[in-house]
Amino acid sequence: YSAGRLMTNLTLLVISSRGISATNITAATILAMRFIPQCYHPSLQSDSVSPASEITDKQAKWDGHDMADATYSDTYEGVHQVLERLLGPDGCPWDKKQTRETLTDMFLEECYELVEAIEEGDTGKIVEELGDVLFHVMFQLKLGEDSSEFTRDDVLGGLVDKLVRRHTHVFGDESASGPDDAIANWDAVKRQEKAESGGSILDGVPKNMPALAYAQAVQGRAERAGFDWDSFQGVLDKVTEELAEIEAAGSDEEREKELGDLLFSVVNAARWMGIDSEASLRGTNRRFYRRYTIMERLSRERGVAFDALTMDAKESLWQEAKANS
Repeated sequence: YSAGRLMTNLTLLVISSRGISATNITAATILAMRFIPQCYHPSLQSDSVSPASEITDKQAKWDGHDMADATYSDTYEGVHQVLERLLGPDGCPWDKKQTRETLTDMFLEECYELVEAIEEGDTGKIVEELGDVLFHVMFQLKLGEDSSEFTRDDVLGGLVDKLVRRHTHVFGDESASGPDDAIANWDAVKRQEKAESGGSILDGVPKNMPALAYAQAVQGRAERAGFDWDSFQGVLDKVTEELAEIEAAGSDEEREKELGDLLFSVVNAARWMGIDSEASLRGTNRRFYRRYTIMERLSRERGVAFDALTMDAKESLWQEAKANS
């Protein structure tokens, strides 16, 4: 189901991103596979990259032979055929060595790169990173099929069933006048499913998510089940209380615990304000990076060593960088 959920998100991204077609994304996926150097003929390792629209008509030179079947279509099946070749007897030694577990870190990295591309609004990078994420989804599907654990139909069928089952306002008798009603309907079905299985409404939140994102996700689910503060003032008071507890902590262990409580409370405040805490912190990180590198550049241009400057001089540079970024 997790693979199915990710495929849903990829599909929604394609639909919501004007100017980005599924063809471009699958073409980008095929194109990205060229850059595994040990797998392909040197003639495919050119620095020049054909546009996605030209991939379909390209006749690849493979092992010194002109092979029409080495051209793969810009479709899901085209990517699947390339993956079959990579994992086949004459395929890529690196790819054939991979397991579900060894791919996990790379999968996460590709997801983060996609998020970065989306936040930067870079359409070209979005196409490329969607392709990379799609390749990982398909790789996981292939591993599952090859081990006879599940099939592509299992994943897609489970996804279709879940989408229909939980969109009761579209496929059932419920109604939804807006997004909030739609979420409420979805959560009601999910709570019923969890109750029938004896699980918690929090069980579906991956515990390996980034900590801020996990905190906001579990808080949101608790809130939709009716467990929340009565007012935003109560949330702010809790932040103040946790800050005071850090100051009063008598050991490093206590301070670590109280700092976690403070961060959890700050994330709750962000949720109340409708702010994504992870996105907010990423924005702050980008601004800090941009301003700090401007400070370094200004120091070099003025012939002074940044680390030798006084704190007042560094603060002056910071304000200058801040004004120019």
